[in-house]
Formats: sequence, C-alpha cells, structure tokens
Amino acid sequence: MSDKEYIITESYNPQERVDAFQKLEPEFWKHKKLEEMSKDEWEALCDGCGKCCLNKLEIKGKIKFTNAYCRFLDCQSCLCKIYDHRFEVVPDCRDINLEAVREKPRWLPKTCAYWLLDNGYDLPDWHPLITGKASSVTESGNSLSGRELVNETKVQDYEDYIVDWQDL
Repeated sequence: MSDKEYIITESYNPQERVDAFQKLEPEFWKHKKLEEMSKDEWEALCDGCGKCCLNKLEIKGKIKFTNAYCRFLDCQSCLCKIYDHRFEVVPDCRDINLEAVREKPRWLPKTCAYWLLDNGYDLPDWHPLITGKASSVTESGNSLSGRELVNETKVQDYEDYIVDWQDL
C-alpha cells in the first residue's frame, strides 16, 4: 500500500474515540496501575496530542524533540492515519507500552498521561478522560495542532529542526 492509500476519511471524528470512553469504569486511572489496565483503558489514556509522533534525537544521553512529524500523522486531529497498521508500515514506530513509558532517557512528552500516572501524578484537567471532549487537548494548547511543524519527508538533517517547547 502506498502512503496515499492511508488517508483518514472525511467522516472521521476524533470525538467518537472519546465518546467510546463512556463504557469504561469512571476514573479507572485513579485506582489501577498501568499494568492492571485493560487494552481499552490503556488506549483511553492517550490524549491524542500527537507529540509522540515527533521525530526525536538522542544527543549526549538526552532526548531532543524536533518539530518534524511522522508522515502518517494527521496534523489537524493529531492522530495517526494508519494506527491499526502503523508497525507494519513504519518499522521504527514505537509501541507505547510499559517498557516505553519507563525507558530512560524519557522520550515521551512531559504531558503524556502514561508517564504522568506512572510517576505518581494525576491526569491534567484538559485530558479528554476528564473533559469528555477530544478538542480539550487542542483548546488547552497541549496538542501539535497549530504549531509550526514539518513533514519528515522534507527533512535532511533533523538537528536543524530541534525544538525546546515547554511541554516536551
């Protein structure tokens, strides 16, 4: 399949993803450890910010984020266009599992729910599990939507695209 065959349909609605959370136990994250969560609970923790889809560099033992994003990120919804097939299509796409959450140096953004919960913090008040709205991530300024981004296919040297955004 070519890149062009992986397009989110016009009828795709990120709010439908958040609406599906209603079937989950309320505030499950407050009394379950990450390793105790069901697949649906785990997926619901993702706020849909898109930051994990930014390309990163490890320099002198520290992770540096770039503003270059994976070509399969939909920059408007901040969700992956090929989510169900991402590991087949993008061999270096990282699965957000316990190992990834606990990896040092930290490569997940500071606002990542998985990282926050695993380190004893609560979900931020803008998280869709709190607000019930997919748009709350963008409205709070915590998604990639509206930021200066570049598609990875246009990048020659990632070091030219390193950013120091406060929420990374």
